[in-house]
Amino acid sequence: MKAALSLSCLLTALTIAGAAQAAPDPAEGEWLPPGDKAKVRIAPCEVHRDRLCGTIVWLKTPKLDAHNPDPKLRNRPIIGMPFLSGFKRDAVGRWSSGTIYDPEGGKTYDSKFQVAPNGTLKLDGCVLMFCRSQTWRRP
Repeated sequence: MKAALSLSCLLTALTIAGAAQAAPDPAEGEWLPPGDKAKVRIAPCEVHRDRLCGTIVWLKTPKLDAHNPDPKLRNRPIIGMPFLSGFKRDAVGRWSSGTIYDPEGGKTYDSKFQVAPNGTLKLDGCVLMFCRSQTWRRP
């Protein structure tokens, strides 16, 4: 009886621990950048599941990636394209060492982001010594 109870407690503890590890990071999900012209879905990257990536899933006005520095990519739709890439987790809700692509200017920025206590996402990006910050919100 004690062995069955101990085994039951162990299985319950392992189940709870597994569920805690499987819980999504607060940065995961859909976000609206300033101006509400787009919606970005942040989720684990396809290849490196321990990193976060982001894809543009909606645009108020669908466009092509016309400003891409690679002429071969200038005719691809912005919807569905990679936007955030390779972010490494520093802590719950805090990610760094990734990149963000700006389709309006065709530039890629080294970037980091974190979920603020008020539930917004603060994103910082720099190319050379030029930096920008944005605050995103949930839809």
